[in-house]
Amino acid sequence: MSNPTFRTAVVRVPSGPASIEIVDVPVTEPGPGEVRVQVAAAAVNPVDLGVAGGFFHGLGMINQPERTGLGWDFAGTVAAAGPRVDLPVGTRVAGLVTGFDRDFGAYAEQLVVAAADVAVVADGLELTTASTVPLNGLTAARIVDLLGDAPAPSGGNRLLVTGAAGAVGGYLAVLAQDHGWQVTGLARTDDEEFVRGLGADFTTHAEPGWDAVADAAVLQESALALVGDGGIFVGVRPNAAPPAERGITVHAVEVHPDGARLGELLRRTASGELPARVHAVVPLDQVADAHRAVAEGGVRGRYVLTP
Repeated sequence: MSNPTFRTAVVRVPSGPASIEIVDVPVTEPGPGEVRVQVAAAAVNPVDLGVAGGFFHGLGMINQPERTGLGWDFAGTVAAAGPRVDLPVGTRVAGLVTGFDRDFGAYAEQLVVAAADVAVVADGLELTTASTVPLNGLTAARIVDLLGDAPAPSGGNRLLVTGAAGAVGGYLAVLAQDHGWQVTGLARTDDEEFVRGLGADFTTHAEPGWDAVADAAVLQESALALVGDGGIFVGVRPNAAPPAERGITVHAVEVHPDGARLGELLRRTASGELPARVHAVVPLDQVADAHRAVAEGGVRGRYVLTP
């Protein structure tokens, strides 16, 4: 009798969307503190395009000899639970797998992860929508940690969010307001209604002198130049923060799984407080087409893959 397998999307020799393969791998059972999730949805993020294109291999961050797994975000149902796990089979969950150097990912029919890294998805939230929350929501929450609570208004609480209409920027614009920041979103003219709908001010062109800049658009040095002397800059590219200047505090965010915090983000998404946007839902077999569409840019909302 053959052992059960499941399908997962990988790259062997990364060279863009055409190099993505769907392969069969053996099902593994969850160990202590782990769950095996039947994946219902996996979001496509820009970082996945970088993996499939070989960007992170080129930086020496990926050393998988046979294949590299794709996908960070997922949502699905618990198919099996290991010892010391109190999530019943059938529970709807979402979660995040991080790190680049791995032979598995969320673009798969199944995934074994630590139970502490997943969060329960409320009944009112579709799994396709829930799958778009973990990476971008947890990244935005971590950026807010690095910004800290805003000083009193007289002491400088003006925050510019670049890429405010994007996935990270949209969450950030909301979460930063919880910590006293007066948020202005930098985005294209077409995105004004969305950004203002988050409770933020809006601009298409920013002048220097901000108290803090959160650079969700990865403008790097040109965004750092917008920070006033002694202000705060938070970038989203780990290991690639621009060099500090003019007394500016420079951070680069790194995101890690956090089931408890994700649970709060999912609750706020279900209630409509946080923006979650699905652009299109496509079968896993069409992953290459989804990557090509994301690479063309201009998409507002996530492509979501369904195994």
